[in-house]
Amino acid sequence: MTRCSCYGWPVSREHDLDLRYLDGDTARIVAETMQALSTPSRVRILSRLGAGACSVSELAREVAMEQSAVSQQLRVLRHLGLVVGERRGKSVIYALHDDHVGILLAEAVAHTEHLRGSRRRSPGSDLRPALA
Repeated sequence: MTRCSCYGWPVSREHDLDLRYLDGDTARIVAETMQALSTPSRVRILSRLGAGACSVSELAREVAMEQSAVSQQLRVLRHLGLVVGERRGKSVIYALHDDHVGILLAEAVAHTEHLRGSRRRSPGSDLRPALA
């Protein structure tokens, strides 16, 4: 792992991928995966699952959402390959698909905190990028 030069946050460099050019299929799949982070409820669900596997009812309670809404978001996350569910009796226990999902979320959070830190140093700035 390397560190962000300004704050020392961990940055994963496990895979030396050539990011200079992504083919159309790869770009589409990556965009769909990143879309999971476009909804705060899904980010919160992924964050909670990063702490460990749990049932839908536990997730609903811990992220303060209705159980049906959590189930709907889990379907999306399962479809995108970000979470897995394992049936245990009458319950399904959900977990992050693998370590890459936790790393993806951690990188997104670190980048957001990085932007917040640099914006705090600039008077009148906002965390959100300007829309063109």
